[in-house]
Amino acid sequence: MRRYRRGTGRRRGEGPRRSQRHPGGRRPGENRTREQILDAARECFAERGYDATSVRRIAETAGVDQALVHHFYGTKEKLFLNALEIPMRMPETLAEAAAGDRAGLGSRIVLAHLRVWEDASARPAMMTTLRSAATHRSAAAVLCDYATGTIREALGKVITGEDAELRIALIATTLIGLSLTRYLVRLDPVPEVSPGELAARLGPVIDLHLDPADPAA
Repeated sequence: MRRYRRGTGRRRGEGPRRSQRHPGGRRPGENRTREQILDAARECFAERGYDATSVRRIAETAGVDQALVHHFYGTKEKLFLNALEIPMRMPETLAEAAAGDRAGLGSRIVLAHLRVWEDASARPAMMTTLRSAATHRSAAAVLCDYATGTIREALGKVITGEDAELRIALIATTLIGLSLTRYLVRLDPVPEVSPGELAARLGPVIDLHLDPADPAA
């Protein structure tokens, strides 16, 4: 009968056991805490803006010690940069809208934009960006990238001509303005109007910018 070395739990001749380590070097609990802090930061930044949000407030919202916020993200500035985001669903949704027939394209673009905003899981990140863009350079850069990058990528095959950049910017102006009045400023009665009606009313405005302006007009 084989004997086992007392206290080791191994047979004679076996090598030492490898420690049970989680792939990637970060334990699942740490990942959850990190995401919990980031979600709380987006909620606070979206509600109060960058300047009025403290690390203590974020920690209280996340239900963690303030030291953990610094442990995972360092400074409030670095945490803010992580919180800024235009969800990846936005370019995909806009591209799907642009892939259809030319007729009704403007309304589909508005509806696609609103569809992402209406997603409760995506809104805090976009609200953080929108609320902070006027006062924080990084937030403004993310919003500009959406305006000139995401929309151009989605509509680049549709919008052509010498003034294409201007028309893309004007479409972005319409969409960002809609987000501002519906979700941030909450200009009555815009927040109460259904996405379908807003798309029907603002779609023709988008359509005006999809085609090159007539020089003779």
